[in-house]
Parts: sequence; structure tokens; C-alpha cells
Amino acid sequence: MVKSIFVGTLEAHSGKSLVVLGLIELLLSKMGKVGYFRPVIDQVNSNGTDNHIDTVLSHFKLDIPVTESYALTQNEVLKLYNEGKSSEILDRIINAYKVLEKRFDFILIEGTDFYRESNLIELDLNMDIAKNLGAPVILIDNAKGKNLVDFCNDVESAVKSYRGKGLNVLGVVANKTRPENTEIIISELSKELGKETAVYAVPRHEELSHPTVMEIKNVLNAKVLFGASYLNNQTGNFSVGAMQLANYLNHLSPNSLVITPGDRSDILLGALQAHGSDNYPVISGVVLTGGIKPEKSIIKLLDGLNLNIPILSVEQGTFATTNAVGSIKSKIYANNKGKIKTSIELFTTYINGNELLERLQTHETKVVTPRMFQYTLAQRAQKVKKRIVLPEGEDLRVLMAASDLSKSDIVDLILLGDKEKIEKIALLNNIEISNVKIINPTSSANFEDYINTFYELRKHKGITMDGARDIMQDISYYGTMMVYKGHADGMVSGAVNTTQHTIRPALQFIKTKPDSSIVSSIFFMCLENRVSVFGDCAINPNPTSKELAEIAISSADTAKAFNIEPKIAMLSYSSGASGIGADVDRVREATEIVKQKRKDLNIEGPIQYDAAVDPKVGKNKLPNSKVAGQASVLIFPDLNTGNNTYKAVQRETGALAIGPILQGLNKPVNDLSRGCTVGDIFNTVIVTAIQAQE
Repeated sequence: MVKSIFVGTLEAHSGKSLVVLGLIELLLSKMGKVGYFRPVIDQVNSNGTDNHIDTVLSHFKLDIPVTESYALTQNEVLKLYNEGKSSEILDRIINAYKVLEKRFDFILIEGTDFYRESNLIELDLNMDIAKNLGAPVILIDNAKGKNLVDFCNDVESAVKSYRGKGLNVLGVVANKTRPENTEIIISELSKELGKETAVYAVPRHEELSHPTVMEIKNVLNAKVLFGASYLNNQTGNFSVGAMQLANYLNHLSPNSLVITPGDRSDILLGALQAHGSDNYPVISGVVLTGGIKPEKSIIKLLDGLNLNIPILSVEQGTFATTNAVGSIKSKIYANNKGKIKTSIELFTTYINGNELLERLQTHETKVVTPRMFQYTLAQRAQKVKKRIVLPEGEDLRVLMAASDLSKSDIVDLILLGDKEKIEKIALLNNIEISNVKIINPTSSANFEDYINTFYELRKHKGITMDGARDIMQDISYYGTMMVYKGHADGMVSGAVNTTQHTIRPALQFIKTKPDSSIVSSIFFMCLENRVSVFGDCAINPNPTSKELAEIAISSADTAKAFNIEPKIAMLSYSSGASGIGADVDRVREATEIVKQKRKDLNIEGPIQYDAAVDPKVGKNKLPNSKVAGQASVLIFPDLNTGNNTYKAVQRETGALAIGPILQGLNKPVNDLSRGCTVGDIFNTVIVTAIQAQE
């Protein structure tokens, strides 16, 4: 069973609170510890929270600090969007959510409110939040005042949008429907959405549609003259007392709110008398307008009555007051136990909670977004901090990445280069690296030891002591020697130097693992909804069938080490037995070698790219395959194909490519592209740290 559910809406005032309250009540009856999270709130009130959080935390007595129950305000979200920092929004939401995830068995995530003119931003943001938190979705929409066909079309369109993002919409709730339309809506939406999504309809309820006197007081900034204990009285319709009392009494209805000028004592006293009479309905409260308060004699009279309704005074005129009351959208507050109780009862009556829980139990998210993957990597790296050396310490991108990594406290970093020069570059570019160790190879305490060690390791190859001294001044050799000697746990280089320059020292004295004859590489290709492993896209130009098999096995083991279930596709220009020729035969032979060596691995080859990743194409071309259409490890037949394909996928889809990550070495050394970004360096260092843990 998944650990969360996302409750979202399509517009403001949809009645989302009804579903949230009902779901938490249900979840608490079935599970141990249930948490609640609002990624984005409208604004922080005087209590340091918002109304939704206050209501849920206080009513259900959830042990969650207010500051941990949300990530951002809407103002902060819009500011980050306007500053071009939209990626930071999801980062902060994920980080806040993960704090709660450690404490609770299950978390209900409540989406945004759509109270502002940023609906398009909010719709996309809600989908991104649900996707990045791996949560299935329940969607709610308000049917009040809408054409039946248009309403159903809007809901169907929203569900398709969520599904298009790879999200599972467990259920939709049509809220505030006309009683006669509930079955029609359920039937129509069920037909269009299929069995994948449950459909429910909740008819509108008067108590939830009208505000309490407290809500009216807050909106009008009213003063309470009498009956402060009864501000939670539920209003029904409201009526303006401007006619003669005898006529006005005929307009009273159950729970009416009386709005009348402050000098109309006749209406005020008559309404109170009617309220106490068995022949008239009770009223919920009185609003006196125009800033006029009753005369002292009337105040004295009222003071002596045992009033069980509130009487308010407002500065606005009667017309303005009436319009303001009419425009109030009722909300549910923490101290309004009646509305909370009604909401939970409506949920229980009209929404099959057990069916939703069953759907949750069978739901298994296969969506892995780039940010989910990056977050997981960072958490793993942080568990056992490793020392990673960056030889190209004078490169601006390396310094920026080192600063970000240092602030994140994920790894311990060592920069190589001239300390004075590095610090000057950092100062000029406002880069904070005070917690990063800097070593100048030639003046370091280990320099002579490294020279002697290299001489002993390579003297059989004709290296002299002077030659060893010259070579050890090279930052790539010095950094690699740090890893060899255990003074660093891994190395990342290549922002300035070539791949050959980065790898050569590692091949000379770190060497390959006992079960590896070659060094190969993979990229983690973080696509919109999944992470795939591409190999080899950086090292081996034309691998033999034996080498191709070894690349496949190494790539599968790397995938498994990073919690990706390996399903290997050996790519070629044909699928199955249809193709002939030396190139496809090499792939076919490599596939057989893997099958013989590693019977635990699911592998298919030769297979074309589309058949490997597209379920429909895969089923059509190789219907009995366990890999076709769901491959997670894609092995390219040569470097030309692999390098061009990974770059094409990266550029055309916007995928995040992490790598190249080298495989087969005894200790982790990883290469960068000379066109790498700060983010590329950041991610590669984290992966290197995890490899060092292994």
C-alpha cells in the first residue's frame, strides 16, 4: 500500500474540506499514525497557520508542528516563479514532505485552493506535486450552477490531464450536485473514466453552503453587541428589514439572518420576539447597519434578555452589507464542530471509503520523477558521508557545485589547485567554500609519498623517479592517487580535462574489479515518469559481443544498486529473430552470454528502442517478452549509437542525464563532460559518494 494520497480540486470553493475531513476520519480508524500536509497555503494567519491546517490539526489532534505541516505560501510560490526559480518550489515541497514521511504511516496531502488568478500555474503545480511525491489522486469539482454536460466534460478533461502526467486518479467527487443529478453524473463519468477511477457524487447541503455568524462577523469586521457565545450559529437565508414589521415577519425563514439599519428598533425587537415565538422560525442572528447602535433604553432592554443569538453592528450601509453577506463563500473552521460533523457524515454517506482504501492497497506507483530520484540519491549519500576529490578546483562551475554540496552537507569535498587562486575566484563570484578543503598537490604533505607509491606501482613499465615526480604534479594523477591511498573515497573530474585524461590514471593503478575486464559507463536518464539506465554511451567505441555482455551485466548491477529493477534491452536495428547481419548477430550473441552467466537477470535482445520502451509496440513485436515495453536498462551496440541517442533523448525530451558513471573500477572515479553544468557536477558527486558506500 502506498503511504500517501493527494486530494486536489479543479477550482476554488469546491468543497475539498469535506473530502479531507472524511478521509482523515476514515484513515485514523484503519491506521496507526496519520499525517497531514499542505504543500502550498494561501497565507499564514495570526496563529502562524492557515484555516485548513488549523481545522485538521486541532479537530483530529494530530501531533504535527504547524511549521512542518506546509512548505510554502502562495506569495512565495509566485515570487519564485517570477524569479525563474520554479525548480526550487518542488525541492522545498519534497524536503518538507520527507520530514513528515519519516514520522507517519500515511499522509494525506491537500492541494491548493485556486483562490487567486494563478489557476493555470496551480493546476500544473498540483499535478507536479502529486507526481513528485508519488501519490495517487482524488479530484473534487463543484457542480453548483453548472450545465451537466459541461461539468462532466471538465472533470473528464482534468482526469485525462492527470493521467497524461502518469498519475493514477483513484476517484473523483462531484460535489454540491442537485439531488436529482447525482446518479446521472455518476453514470456518465463512470462510463467515460472506466473502472480505473471510482466516481462519487455528494448533493449540496444547506448547512455547508451558508456561512456562520462568525464568518460574517470576520468578513464585515463587525462588533459584537450581544451573544458572543453564539457566533457559531449557522445562518440560512438572509433578509433585509426595511419594511413595516408586520410585513417583514412574513419574510422570516428558518435560521434567517436579519439585516436592518441600527435605528430600526422595531425590526430588531420584532425579530427577537418572533425568534422566541412558537409561531415563527428561529433566526440565527441580527446585523445592525450604518454604524448606528440602538438607543440606551433598547440596549438596557436587550441586556436584560436571555439572548441565544448574536447581535452585530457594522459601519457599512444596508445595501453594502447585504451584498457583502451574499458574496461570502462559507468555510469550515476549527471551532465549528457542526460543519465538521456534517462534512464527515456526508463523506460516509456518499463516498465509499472502504473502496478507496482497497484501491490504495492495490496501487503501486511506477512513476519516478527526476526530482524524486535526485532526492533519493541525496538522502542515500548523506547517510554515510564520503570524501570526494575534485581535481579541477580552479574551474568556476566546480566551485559553484562545491559550494552547493557543502551547504547541503551531503559529502566532504576536497578541491585541488592553488589555494590563493581558488579563494580569489570564489570571492569575486560570491561563492561560499569556507567548509571545503583545498590542497595544492606540489606543496602537500603527501606529495613525496605519492611520488614513491606511483614509482613502485609503475616502475615495471619503465617509469623513473623523476618521471613519477612530473606525473604526480598532474591534478588527475594526484586526485586518483588520493583515492588509491584511501585519502579520498572517490574522484570526479572532466569539466576541463578529456575523458582519457581522467580515466588513464585509474586504469594504471586503481584498475578494474576482479570480475571486470573493461571499464564501461552508464547514464541515468531521468525522464518525466521514470529513470532508465543507458550504457555504454561514453567509453567503448566498438565492443565485442563478450564486452557487450559485460557492459550489460555491469549496467544491470549498477541499476540494482540504485534501486532500479534491471530489465535489460540489448538494442539493435531489429527485434527478435527477424534481423540478419554481423551487427545484429553480435548483439544476439552478447544476449546469450548474459543469459548463461546471469540467469537471475531479465534480458531481451536484439530489440529495437521503440519495442523496448513502448508497451504497445513491445507487446506487438515480442508478445511473450518480460522486458519488451518495460526495459529499464538499455544497452547500445556501439558508442556512436549510444552517445548520439542519449543526447537526442536529453535534448528533445528535457530529460536529466546524470553521468557518465563509470563501472568496473575497484574504486569510484567518474568523468564529466567538458560542457557540464553545475547541476551535472552536483549529481555526479552524489552518485560517486554512493558508489563509494558500496
